[in-house]
Amino acid sequence: MFELLTEKFSSVIDKLRKAKKIDEKTLDEALKDIRTALLEADVNVDVVKKFIADIKQKVLGQELIKGLSAGETVIKLIYDETINILGGEEPPTLAKPDKPPAIIMLVGLQGTGKTTTAGKLAKYLKSKGYRVGVASTDVRRPAAAKQLCTLAQSIDVPCFVDEQEKDALKLTEKVIEDAKKQGFSYIILDTAGRLHIDQELMEELKQIKEKVKPAEVLYVADAMQGQEAITTAEEFHKAVGLTGVILTKLDGDAKGGIALSVRQVLGIPIKFVGTGEKIEDLDLFYPDRIAQRILGLGDIQTLIEKMQAAIDEDKAKQMAEKVMNAEFTLEDLREQIRMIRNLGPMEQILKMIPGIGSQLKNIKVDEKQFIKIEAIINSMTPEERMKPHIINGSRKRRIAKGSGTTILDVNKVLKQYEEMKKMMKKMKKMTKSGGFPFRLPF
Repeated sequence: MFELLTEKFSSVIDKLRKAKKIDEKTLDEALKDIRTALLEADVNVDVVKKFIADIKQKVLGQELIKGLSAGETVIKLIYDETINILGGEEPPTLAKPDKPPAIIMLVGLQGTGKTTTAGKLAKYLKSKGYRVGVASTDVRRPAAAKQLCTLAQSIDVPCFVDEQEKDALKLTEKVIEDAKKQGFSYIILDTAGRLHIDQELMEELKQIKEKVKPAEVLYVADAMQGQEAITTAEEFHKAVGLTGVILTKLDGDAKGGIALSVRQVLGIPIKFVGTGEKIEDLDLFYPDRIAQRILGLGDIQTLIEKMQAAIDEDKAKQMAEKVMNAEFTLEDLREQIRMIRNLGPMEQILKMIPGIGSQLKNIKVDEKQFIKIEAIINSMTPEERMKPHIINGSRKRRIAKGSGTTILDVNKVLKQYEEMKKMMKKMKKMTKSGGFPFRLPF
């Protein structure tokens, strides 16, 4: 997501950086490109008009920010305004369970990923130390309850189900009563959805809300739907009073317009975003980080957090020492590959690196290569991993057969490893001689 916006915004940013002064003509050209980019990304027309008008007004009356050039000053104002339409500086938070259990109602149309999101949200809250339970109030689709309970079982979270109860309101009452007795902090209600809005659905949701008085009513929106999802969300907001939005499929090919429209059109924040298919792929929505991605400035904070969560700190330090001392073995290469794969899809990781996001259309990461390299190293003996120079022709044939690859593939891995070793030796020499213009973090 955001590739189109990032590409267009990055082009504007590059032009502004090179500008020695910003006159009205230069500004109008930049704003015209931004307007086109936002409209192509399916951002609400009224939001686009306000965004452009606010930037122009601020730029024309703005003195240079200390330490910044004219172009950089405009970039800073565009960045600030992008954060503003995304929801402001601070990330939204969930209501705290002052009187447990706090009820979180998930509402939305069928097919938006509501049930999967219920499981992801349960996983997120459990990771924060809360006791969480989930329940489906969809009495018409038993499959929805089964799917939710399967997800809950995978993360060891209780799932409340009563297949005999066919009244959604009575089912909800039973769930809440059980939750109170068992001391849960949060209960996530996966409510019924439809392929379209109807009066029966809205009436059911109103009754459930009135009965359980939820701390949060979160609308689950498919980011791929664009402005259509905003229109539907407005109907839900009028009927049950939404407190926030969860965007699903943010890792897909959506243009991103819904993310830039929600706060301005509905007046409620985006609270979470689904970033993949795994149960842990749910992140808090940080307006400043999304603004950085859109402007092609990367997202270093999220990348660091992912690394801290996925990579053992002691192992990372040991690895860094081996790299700097050029003591890197094939065993270490295998460990490094595993660390990288734990971070998530490589294309998502690359988007977080400043300057890479706008170039991603030209980059295709074949993650199968990581699997192939690991399989080849796995097929080696411990001695071969420590002393690759002993790997002769017959050993290569055995390794290729054991890993389901070819001798050419084995040779390629060994060659890449040797090139890495040479590079590490050069780094070691440069570090000793003071050749690096910066201090390495290890």
